[in-house]
Amino acid sequence: GVSPIACYYYMYCFGAFLEAHAHSVLSGVLGATHVEIEQHLEMGRKLLAAGQLAEALSHYHYAVEGDSKNYLTYYKRAAVFLAMGKSKSALPDLTRAIQLKPDFLAARLQRGNILLKQGNTQEAREDFETVLQRSPDQEEAQDQLMRANELEELREDAHAAHHRGDYSTTITVLDRIVELSPWDPETRELRAECYIRLGDPRKAIQDLTPTTRLRNDNRAAFLKLSTLHYSLGEHQESLGHVRECLKLDQDDKDCLSHYKQVKKLSKQLDSAEEHIEEARSEAIVKYESVMRTEPNVPYYTNKANERICFCLVKNKMAAKAIDICSEAHQRDPRNINILRDRAEAFILNQDYEKAVEDYQEAREFDKESNEIREGLERAQKLLKLSRKRDYYKILGVNRSANKQEIIKAYRKLAQQWHPDNFREEAEKKEAEKRFIDIASAKEVLTDPEMRQKFDSGEDPLDPESQQGGGGGQGGQGWPFHFNPFESGGNYHFKFNH
Repeated sequence: GVSPIACYYYMYCFGAFLEAHAHSVLSGVLGATHVEIEQHLEMGRKLLAAGQLAEALSHYHYAVEGDSKNYLTYYKRAAVFLAMGKSKSALPDLTRAIQLKPDFLAARLQRGNILLKQGNTQEAREDFETVLQRSPDQEEAQDQLMRANELEELREDAHAAHHRGDYSTTITVLDRIVELSPWDPETRELRAECYIRLGDPRKAIQDLTPTTRLRNDNRAAFLKLSTLHYSLGEHQESLGHVRECLKLDQDDKDCLSHYKQVKKLSKQLDSAEEHIEEARSEAIVKYESVMRTEPNVPYYTNKANERICFCLVKNKMAAKAIDICSEAHQRDPRNINILRDRAEAFILNQDYEKAVEDYQEAREFDKESNEIREGLERAQKLLKLSRKRDYYKILGVNRSANKQEIIKAYRKLAQQWHPDNFREEAEKKEAEKRFIDIASAKEVLTDPEMRQKFDSGEDPLDPESQQGGGGGQGGQGWPFHFNPFESGGNYHFKFNH
């Protein structure tokens, strides 16, 4: 039964009440917030002075959230971001401070400095010119404006040099540009391209690495870094960069294709090395598959040949090792591992002169390597020994021969050269000498300790090489405790077959 006019009146009164109540509550909140803001700003200032940047930043975050109209709060937070090296985060805060207070020259100068370092010369110039319009004597703004002008001129010079293919000059100009705008990704990308053209992928990698942070979603840089590391044989680093690309976009076709290739090759290389560590002959097959997977990057072919050469030597396959090692040496002539392994293959093949030559060549490339020095000394000893008495040659067996093969060769030669088989005195003397050498060779090569000494370049039956200890058999070189030829020439040896 209430009239419409009365209804409107009651509604108006109720609305007024709500508005007044809301204003009262808001005032209380704002009052409390203002105190809290001041506390956060003070804590932020103290922490900033103490160098506790992350803690200071959290307090400035609270201050900005509590009062979004205070230009100084934004400016102070920007200062913390800059102290933390986060110029990208500082830029929006400086822009907001300028929007709230257009005549805030300190913020304009700071923003101009960041824009200049990012390579945004036009926007940087506007900030410096605005500062100088209001404060013509501002020295920093004058200097920075000159640098912005210089930067624009240098860019023109760099692009002109690049256009005519003068990459060395381009790099020289870009060096100065990077000093003026270190946060500009384009400059570093162009310099990286020049380094690649000049065949210096390492420096290209140094330039491209920071661009992954200077650009958002810089998949192109991650892919380029991955391919550069891949070309250098650094498959693990290559894998890491291409994975970063796929984190940004798992469906990126170029990155996905490259990832599959690197992953496959990386798996094969790791597996091959595991087989080598376990001394398994399958390592050769694994490295052959590496060459099939990546035939176009020389590093991997060279690496595979180098490791196959190593495996063949370990397996005492001298002739094949020499062929593979020689092919690897042609591809990579300064590789001391290949020279070392081929030298060992030559030793297995009893070609000591060539072994010495390879070790000497390796020594020229690396004078600090103890392994190469010791290998050379051993090869030289073996060469010297071979000119005196080579037990392997005496028995006609390879250096890789096992005990059964040595005994078999000994029995055959001992029967052949037994002095009873000869009638003439001269022939008997020659046979006796041969027989002693054959018996000496058998004794040395069937005794693991003596064989090891001989293989390291020391004759265990030669008193001179013993340096006064061991092996002294009256200087006769006879390994047993008696000489059968001292009993009047009656030779009664029997050989069991």
